[in-house]
Amino acid sequence: MSLLVVGSVAYDSVETPFGKRSNVLGGSALFFSLAAGFFCPVNLVAVVGKDFCKKDIDFLKRKKINLNGLEIAEGKTFRWKGRYSADFNNRETIFTHLNVFENFNPILPEQYKKSGYVFLANIDPDLQLKVLKQISKPRLTACDSMNLWIENKRASLMKVLKVIEIFIVNDSEAKQLTGRSNLIKAGNKMLTMGPKMVVIKKGEHGALVFTKQFKFCSAAYPLENVCDPTGSGDAFAGGFMGYLAMKKSLTKSNFKKAVIYGSILASFNVESFSIERLKKLKQAEINKRFREFKELISF
Repeated sequence: MSLLVVGSVAYDSVETPFGKRSNVLGGSALFFSLAAGFFCPVNLVAVVGKDFCKKDIDFLKRKKINLNGLEIAEGKTFRWKGRYSADFNNRETIFTHLNVFENFNPILPEQYKKSGYVFLANIDPDLQLKVLKQISKPRLTACDSMNLWIENKRASLMKVLKVIEIFIVNDSEAKQLTGRSNLIKAGNKMLTMGPKMVVIKKGEHGALVFTKQFKFCSAAYPLENVCDPTGSGDAFAGGFMGYLAMKKSLTKSNFKKAVIYGSILASFNVESFSIERLKKLKQAEINKRFREFKELISF
């Protein structure tokens, strides 16, 4: 089953206690696509500038990511630079240059309009609504958001939440959106806003899943060394949606396993800078970590 993602593709510069990288691949749609690609074909919609390197386009093609929806516009690619604190709990944005992403206007290729599974990554909720209107009969729709949209585009975000099935959000954003300091109350409150499922990401502390039928709590895969958390939430979403698209059957068991696979892809992502770990990751490693994860949380 085809999986569509609409979001950003960027060049990042990152500093962490373990070192730094400059002008490396990043962006929500890119991390998502690489993670989801281990499970199913991915249709990517994003915009980059004329400065986007051919070697990076060739790399994405080798990963079997469909780039028919990748627009190459006049100007420069979205660029971001950030610095993480020693414990990774705080991130300082040094600069954000939206460049061509500032005028991103997602128009879906005809073949994408029949995508069965849709993920709207962290973009303006008005653009998320525009994408949804272009899709004929999706089987499952999900979206992400961020503090900027919660603060400045709340009305539009609320419209999105009324028409998507799954809302994936981190813990601080869940509290900001609902005004609830308790995550259980926040999860239940977000269910009243429209989505049938809410997934709250808690970083190194795992994830919480809320539906009217069941709740699920997952630990995170324990890691001794974290190198760069950039894109880990997008990798989580990619593993989560990729697994569901592969299985096609939307059962409670598959939703729970999707959360575990999301956590696993996120755990690999943080082990190195940018996409370095996902770039060399093998399916056998994912399967092995799934077995280890299962052993860790069974009792």
